[in-house]
Amino acid sequence: MTMRFAPLRRKLIASLAAATLLTPSLAEVARAQTGGSASAATPIDGGWPRAYLTPRNAQLIVYQPQIASWDARKQMVAYAALSYQPQGASKPSLGMVKVESATSVWLPDRLVRFSPVRVTETNFTSLGREELQDVASQITSGIPDSDRVIALDRVLASIDKSQIIPKNVESVKADPPAIFYSTRPAILVGFDGEPIWAAIEMNELKFAVNTNWDVFQHEATHTVYLRNGRVWLKASDVKGPWSRATSLPRSFSKLPADDNWKDVRAALPLAPSDGKPVPTVFVTTAPSELILVRGAPVYTPVAGTRLVWLSNTENDVFRVGADGPVYFLVSGRWFTATAFNGPWTFATPNLPEDFKKISLEHPRSRVLASVPGTPQAAEAVLLSQVPQTARVKKRELQAPDVVYQGEPQFDPIPQTTVSRAVNTDKDIIKVGDLYYMCFQGVWFMARSATGPWEVTGSVPSQIYEIPSSSPVHHVTYVTVEDNDDEWVTYAAVAGYTGMMVAWGCAVWGTGWYYPPYVWYGGFYPVYHPFYPTYGYGAWYNPWTGVYGRGAAWYGPYGGAGVAARYNPRTGTYARGAAAWGPYGARGAAEAYNPRTGTYARTQQGAGVYGSWGTTSVQRGNQWAQTSRVTNRATGTTTRVTQGSGGGEAITRRGQGGTSGIARTGSGDVYAGRDGNVYRRQDGSWQKYENGGWNSVNTPTPTQRDRGATASPADRRGGASAGTDTVGQLDRDRAARSEGAARTRDYGAARSGGSRSTGSYRPSGGARTGAARGGGRRR
Repeated sequence: MTMRFAPLRRKLIASLAAATLLTPSLAEVARAQTGGSASAATPIDGGWPRAYLTPRNAQLIVYQPQIASWDARKQMVAYAALSYQPQGASKPSLGMVKVESATSVWLPDRLVRFSPVRVTETNFTSLGREELQDVASQITSGIPDSDRVIALDRVLASIDKSQIIPKNVESVKADPPAIFYSTRPAILVGFDGEPIWAAIEMNELKFAVNTNWDVFQHEATHTVYLRNGRVWLKASDVKGPWSRATSLPRSFSKLPADDNWKDVRAALPLAPSDGKPVPTVFVTTAPSELILVRGAPVYTPVAGTRLVWLSNTENDVFRVGADGPVYFLVSGRWFTATAFNGPWTFATPNLPEDFKKISLEHPRSRVLASVPGTPQAAEAVLLSQVPQTARVKKRELQAPDVVYQGEPQFDPIPQTTVSRAVNTDKDIIKVGDLYYMCFQGVWFMARSATGPWEVTGSVPSQIYEIPSSSPVHHVTYVTVEDNDDEWVTYAAVAGYTGMMVAWGCAVWGTGWYYPPYVWYGGFYPVYHPFYPTYGYGAWYNPWTGVYGRGAAWYGPYGGAGVAARYNPRTGTYARGAAAWGPYGARGAAEAYNPRTGTYARTQQGAGVYGSWGTTSVQRGNQWAQTSRVTNRATGTTTRVTQGSGGGEAITRRGQGGTSGIARTGSGDVYAGRDGNVYRRQDGSWQKYENGGWNSVNTPTPTQRDRGATASPADRRGGASAGTDTVGQLDRDRAARSEGAARTRDYGAARSGGSRSTGSYRPSGGARTGAARGGGRRR
């Protein structure tokens, strides 16, 4: 049955007006949920409830779904209250539906899509068979595809976090890195092992390949130069001591005029001294981190706890009292020491209980995602398990070029029967006589190490036994979802891009150090690094569900020790083109992830399949890139009309004119699991029956069965509802309030950029409606 859209604005307004006679003022609810601001930003999902014209030209209002379950982040069961007004009727009838739907998630915009939707239960006591079919038809096929979305934060607020059981990755490590500390300006220059120097053609300078800083060696004078922004430092040895350079060799003016040296040339000629002190330079050849404090430590009490927060640093540092143990969070792991000079020990499993009491309004409440047992930690684990999918046409997608340094070399992977290629930058695994390559979330197979390669829908189970101690462990997070003669569908979860689950939390990296592959077979050394866990202050971003990179004192090129990469085909280096590491934070330093092929200038770097832009790859998130979804984020509203009952209807103009869809504030109407419709009025629950609202008399705990009916005496005061029903309504109401606040907070984080990524409550903690629920501490 095809849905009919007609530009009948008066009918639509009348429907909303009639609905408001049965429900609380939608305009008042809308104002309450936006903090009273008439110009509040449109929610990312467009807001609730939503109004439609059905195939029978009836007016249908769909209230925000109440999520009952979300199995494996792929299948959802939900309940929704509805208002249905047949054409010509004087007032609407209220009822409910139970639906089941497959879901897909677009993490960058935090949207969940329902499609296809199946109605499994309806309850409209006053509607006939044809009208019930009209409702079901509208729900299953009449709602526009771009409208089948709900904000992820509304869903997360509804999920019972106690049911999320983290499955920890075996053998993830938490050996403390070297941790430096400074209260004056400082930088951390990390090398991936001992410095690897590469010559620059027709120049006396060499540059360090395996660091994310611009470090040069001038052969004639045996002097090492380091660029820190526009300031140049020099030393006689790479490990220092360093001082300000007052002049530079002429060789710097002869650097090749290509993009590889763009940032270096921008810092030439030598800038005059600005009088600022030379920063302390910490040089390390092993995984390391830096706690940089702006002056003497400033400790700020954390309300409701014994903790204090080190507030004049970008690092996540807390203490138990001003003189108690120090706790430092980096890459999702807590380390503790009696003082900043160490020694440091791993502390995540033994954190003081006070860490669970940190308020969501705290400027660094993001650390809650790394405190085992908190709802935020469970939620981070859940998000790490959300699959990103791509449907690939087998015979059309071309495999990437595979280049080995010399003949292919394969080393056995301990604890398995497979081996991996060591002298190429691709993830290639040998299983028996066959070869498998995982590239940007797609699996290829060949009968020879050099190809030809073809898309495959069959991956041997032995590959999924590769342990975290191997640098190719991340490929175990890319699986085949569906396979037929023409297409294969792949799913990748966050482990593929570096985020693991350990100690009940989502952490960055495996904790293992994987030595790079270095080959000196030509003019330039070939350098293939691997994912480092430490070296850039990795922190969890609650609004992207991924890890972001730390501040500039870790280096200008994104990842530790991987600022340059050799291209065997061209014989040149592409400096900065292989900066691996955490990504996905708005406003964070630019970083490139070769697993995804995308730069992380914005949240879009989170897309595993972002680089596949061909017709042979249908990305699972393409639904989120339609103009309608883009418009809902920017709030392109054509007009606002006011219903006679105070309901605010927002009509959006689609490609074919007025779409017939209206949006209002979130009406406080709910579907009970007992099949009835309820609303919250003046602090009490009311039940819809016989065309009107009656107060609910909640049964006492002595009334036995679920959904027990009230006694005749109880009935005299109004309708009845079982204790389980009322309890569920209270939870649904709390979740709806929390979800609305979180959706608003996401809008604040989205507009506030990196300034908002430290807190779960970047909007300033404004609260309305019910008590804390969902992701909040109760």
